[in-house]
Amino acid sequence: MPAEKSLLSVIELGGYPDFGPLYRRYGYVNHVVFSMRKALSALKKLKPQVVVAEFNYQSDFRDRTSSLESLIAVAQQNPQIHMIVFYEQEFAHQFEKLTVRYEFSATFPYPVDEVHMEAALDRIQFAKQ
Repeated sequence: MPAEKSLLSVIELGGYPDFGPLYRRYGYVNHVVFSMRKALSALKKLKPQVVVAEFNYQSDFRDRTSSLESLIAVAQQNPQIHMIVFYEQEFAHQFEKLTVRYEFSATFPYPVDEVHMEAALDRIQFAKQ
C-alpha cells in the first residue's frame, strides 16, 4: 500500500484563500496547524512531501528573521520536502536573505492566488517524476 501523500499547511496569520480543495485535487491529505511549535512537531511526525508556510518577519529576534527558520532547519533533514512560502511584499528584503541561504520550491508575495499555487504544485508533481 503506498504511503499517504501529505501536505503540511502552517497558518500563523492567514490572510489568503483556503487552498485545501486545491491540495486535495492534487491528491494531498492536508494537515493544518496554527503555530510554529505545532508545525515543528507535525513535520517530524508526518514527514510531508510539501510544506506551505508563511514568512512572518520578526524584528525582535536576535539571531534570525522569523520562526520559519526553525521550520526550515527541521525540513532540511529530509531533502524530499518541497517548501512553498508566502511573504508580505514590505518584508521582501528580509525574506530575500532566506532565499539566498535556502532553496524553496516556490515563493509568493501576498496576495496569493490559486493560479500561482496550482502552477507551483504542477512543478512539484513534475519534479517528482
